[in-house]
Amino acid sequence: MAKSILFRLKKSERPLLVVASGVNRVNEKLISTYVQDELGKADADFVRERTGFVIGGVAPVGHAEAIETIVDEDLFRYQTIWAAAGHPKAVFQLTPDELVKMTGGQVLPIK
Repeated sequence: MAKSILFRLKKSERPLLVVASGVNRVNEKLISTYVQDELGKADADFVRERTGFVIGGVAPVGHAEAIETIVDEDLFRYQTIWAAAGHPKAVFQLTPDELVKMTGGQVLPIK
């Protein structure tokens, strides 16, 4: 499972999407060094406004605006992954390469 986690960057107030392998926990300090901004929590209103989706159903693509995206390198351990499809009870199948191509995301270690 590829889980989409939206953060609110504290200095810039921009959204940052981290697409993580379902078993991994995001190391927020590590990600902060990558983006040179402190990660903040995105509340439900911020998530809906910036992505067009509700928390629990945030897809890695199809957002209301372009969002900087980091893709967990551990997703490349799998040939096939599943990601939220815009609703908490809907998913779609893709490959890690397709995910990177679709999101324009940067592949990095996130844990």
